[in-house]
Order: sequence, then structure tokens, then C-alpha cells
Amino acid sequence: MDGSARRIGIALTERQRIAWLRLIRSDNVGPATFRDLINHCGSAENALAMLPELSRRGGAARAIRIATVAEAESELEAARRHGARFVGIGEPDYPPALRQIDGAPPLLAVKGHLSAATRPSVGIVGSRNASIAGSKFAAMIARDCGRAGYTVTSGLARGIDTAAHRASLDTGTIAVLAGGLDHPYPPENIPLLEEITDGAGLAVSEMPFGWEPRARDFPRRNRLIAGISLGVVVVEAAERSGSLITARIATDFGRLVFAVPGSPLDPRCHGTNGLLKQGATVTTGSADVIEALAPLSQLDLFGGSVVEEPEKTSGNMLPPDDDDRARIVSALGPTPVEVDDIIRHTGLPASSVYLILLELDLAGRLHRHVGGLVSLAMEE
Repeated sequence: MDGSARRIGIALTERQRIAWLRLIRSDNVGPATFRDLINHCGSAENALAMLPELSRRGGAARAIRIATVAEAESELEAARRHGARFVGIGEPDYPPALRQIDGAPPLLAVKGHLSAATRPSVGIVGSRNASIAGSKFAAMIARDCGRAGYTVTSGLARGIDTAAHRASLDTGTIAVLAGGLDHPYPPENIPLLEEITDGAGLAVSEMPFGWEPRARDFPRRNRLIAGISLGVVVVEAAERSGSLITARIATDFGRLVFAVPGSPLDPRCHGTNGLLKQGATVTTGSADVIEALAPLSQLDLFGGSVVEEPEKTSGNMLPPDDDDRARIVSALGPTPVEVDDIIRHTGLPASSVYLILLELDLAGRLHRHVGGLVSLAMEE
């Protein structure tokens, strides 16, 4: 495989970067909402100005909190102090495969060798309480994939993650963090993270600087691992584990999932053996991974959907009336549905439906789900 990176994209101005950071750090603005706001308002600056009115129309119980310029500048300064920077989804150094997923983070905090992000990647995950054999196997896969031109992506956890990162230090590895870049976890892997960022690797996070990782942040980290990678190799995973979450997310993204078979007597292998029953690729050597990924590594991953600030904006369209909002709210419930079904059910124009859903989202009254599904947030 040709391991050279193809870098295309348009750099954000410093003013745009501040506005993007303010918008994604504001209340009720996740990646999908961010994209919808840019599409509707034309720019992050316009979106920031419209947030109070949009959330009010959506029925917000209180004024929406909007991140200030000072807060954004403070976080940019924190990044600079740590030798890091923020990369936007349309910029050349943003991981190309990650652009393809629904709800890709509009901004990533990154530190290290940026070329690691732009090469095809394979994810390697597994048990924190790994066996000697499992760690050796993960290291072999990582080493051989690195020599074949792939970046190895993992989550900096103990066990399999650590083995994969260490084996690919020379060829390039990406450590995806659940907290801010200044709060790596676990603490004993801080020296390893420094080796990664000082060498050919990269540290990545979508969380703010100063953010201490919590249990619920790790599935978000796993989502990034799956999104950055063309395929995910699972080595030793229990039946209820974060590695299986990563594998499931990878499947949702249309990525390849590889599973290493293990002894049915070892609880650490119950999850991987289960993946094999579900159709994961049997992996007994590096060639199984490299040969399966080879066709995918030749695909054009650089022309995918990105967030851009268009010259023309739909922000001047008349807002929907209260009757239209009521029709959509009554059509929604706790069960996730497709937006196209809402359009057909209500008979409203697609532009009105998307705008009302955006208003409800900003008001904290909408839940977004995998695959673009939405549901109504039920009042407690």
C-alpha cells in the first residue's frame, strides 16, 4: 500500500476557529446540531447570533448558554500551552475516514505528528486485563499493519491498547482520549502518550481542555476509534466490554470488524468468540487484516461530507408557525424515527421539518440517535 498521505481541504481562519469552538461548546450543540446550524445559518458566527431565538422557538425552559469569546480564546491558549491545536472537519489534517460518519466532530484537539491522522488506519482494541498471548498477538498485528502503511488507532487503555500503541510507535499510532488532551487516562500511560506525541504518533480528543474523563465519555471515545479506522481488530474482549461497543459502532459505520478467536474457557474471549458467530472476520494472523483492508485503503476518503460555511444561507426563511411545531411534536415520541417518516406523516416541507427539529434540539427537547433517527425527549 502507498502510505503517502493525500492532504486536501481549506484551513479555517482564526476568527472562524473561535466561532466554531464557541458554537460546539454551547449548550445543546452536538456535532449533528452543529452541522444543521451551519447549513441553516450560513456560518458559525450567524448561528451564535441566532441560538437564543431558535431555542426560544423550540420551547426552551431557560435561556441557552452560549460559550463566550473569552472562553474559546482561553481554550485555544490552553491548547497552545500543551503543544496542541484544533483541526476542523474541512481542514487538511482532519482524519479522512472520520469525515464519513454521521455526526463527526466538527473540531478535534490534536497533538503530535499530524500526518498520522491522514493515512489509512486500523483500530486495535481489547481487554484491559490482557493475557501475555493476547498482548503479543495485538503487538504483532500493530507492528505488521504499521509496516504495511497503516496508522494504528486505539484508546490508550491498559492491556491490548497499550500493546498496540507500543508496537506502532515508530510507524505511527493515534491515541484517542476520553477526556481533554491535558487529562489522559489511565495515569500510568502518560509516559506512553508522551512517547506517542513526541514521535510519529498523535493524540486526539473531541472533549474540552480541562475535561476529566467520566464513564459515559468512553463510548464517545470508542466512536472516534471506529470512525478513524477502516477496520477494527478485537483481541480478547469480555461479553460486556467497551471493545464490543467499539465493534458494534464500527459495524454501524460500515467498517470491517476482525475478531481473534480464543479459548471458550477464558472469559476474556467470550466477546470475541461471539463476534465471530455474528460474522466478524476470523483473524489468526496479520495477513487476514492487511489483505481485507487493502481494497478499502485505495478508496477516496477525502471527498466525503464536510462542514463548510456556504456563501448563501437559508437563515432568512420565514420561521414555521406554532401549528407546524405542534404537528411535529405530536408526531414524535420516545421511539426513534427517521426524519423522512416525519416529513411524510406531517406533510410539511422538508425545510420546515428540519428547522423545527433544530429548534427542538437546541431547546433540549430532542434526542438524536445513530443513523440520523430522532425522538422526543420526554419530560421528567
